[in-house]
Amino acid sequence: MLTETYRYVTQTPGVRSGHPIISGTRIAVHDIVGLVLNGADIDAVVRSFPALTRAQVYEAMAYYEDNKSDIDLLIARQMAESAE
Repeated sequence: MLTETYRYVTQTPGVRSGHPIISGTRIAVHDIVGLVLNGADIDAVVRSFPALTRAQVYEAMAYYEDNKSDIDLLIARQMAESAE
């Protein structure tokens, strides 16, 4: 089994409920992916999260491609909570 490693993506118990985040931040991968899926380009994401680099955003998207079903579930939950 191949295990992917990511330079910028990590999971820390107790931070964002243990969901994948960008290292050194509290910005979750699913937050970044949600913006992109709603039409934001990479530069717009960096403007929304000035602490991020383009490389971090691209890696979040790569993580998403490798873990699509898990991240899609987190995005769906977040959207449902915001609709309440």
